[in-house]
Amino acid sequence: MQLQTTYHSNNYPIIVEHHAFKYLSEYIQDYDKVFLIIDEFVDFNFRDKFETICHNSNIQKVIVPAGEKMKTFNHYQAIMEQLLGMNLTRNTCLVAIGGGATGDFTGFLASTLLRGVDFIQVPTTILAHDSSVGGKVGINSSHGKNLIGAFYRPKAVIYDLDFLKTLPYHEILSGYAEVYKHALLTGTVATEDIEKHFSDRKTLESLKDMDQFIFKGIKTKLNIIIKDEKESNVRKYLNLGHTFGHAVEYKYKIPHGHAIMIGMIYQFIVANHLLGTQFDIQHYINYMNQLNYPLNLIQQIDFEEMYQYMLSDKKNNGEGIQMVLLEKLGKPNVYHVEKNILKQSFKQLQLLVE
Repeated sequence: MQLQTTYHSNNYPIIVEHHAFKYLSEYIQDYDKVFLIIDEFVDFNFRDKFETICHNSNIQKVIVPAGEKMKTFNHYQAIMEQLLGMNLTRNTCLVAIGGGATGDFTGFLASTLLRGVDFIQVPTTILAHDSSVGGKVGINSSHGKNLIGAFYRPKAVIYDLDFLKTLPYHEILSGYAEVYKHALLTGTVATEDIEKHFSDRKTLESLKDMDQFIFKGIKTKLNIIIKDEKESNVRKYLNLGHTFGHAVEYKYKIPHGHAIMIGMIYQFIVANHLLGTQFDIQHYINYMNQLNYPLNLIQQIDFEEMYQYMLSDKKNNGEGIQMVLLEKLGKPNVYHVEKNILKQSFKQLQLLVE
């Protein structure tokens, strides 16, 4: 399965299939130097895959820590200095091989190295089906998640589904949140379809037909980002669940998707309070419990602390906190939400998950 972005220029292919890694060679053959920036766990599980390609003298591996802990100034400076010590030209390519954090970090490195070199995304998790497409790259700050970054398109996204077979269940859960988000943004039929297909932990853990839903999710995202690459309007819809979710993730250091699922339940409650919608909140809580999301964490959360993190969200404007809310399934919009409604909604969230 292959997609192509449809910008006015600088388009890139998105290849989604088993054994897709074989295509990487043709995309990197013309560079002076190529650096494979590889998540440590991915390198451990698939070292043979990388050793073959590294026989070429102009290709080197750089192993980096897994997950969000990589996205810091210290790691950025260390890897940047390491690369600059290699006598690079701008005809250099960085290849991000790992989850969403590895892709974010490598993309930001590429955007700033020698004022910009090429990079390629090779996502290895379900979660990264979302972050690898669209060109948002960055690192974290002490003030919050992804506050330092750029819009910088990859030269290609090569999504080899073989990497998914080693994912532990907590990684599957984290990635599924973004796949599910894309279904919510698409509409009622898509949401009912995915809930029916992955109805409990057993069906989700099997990953049966997950490639189809990943492909649909990428198409949903592409349809949005082609209209608005720099997040000035409709691209904000992709932040469904992320305003509150990012605050929870940053404070409690839980996997991205776990936090975003909590954020999506929260936005349903906020929508009911602010817009008068009639979402069945208990249905979504029951569904998340069936999949084993850690909703018990909600009882530990301090609203005032989360509110301060939400105030730092880069999507806000002078009016205060903005949130993406669903007016109905498949119809998102951006709203300014007052603190009293956010607090009231949070209290209801805590009551419902007791």
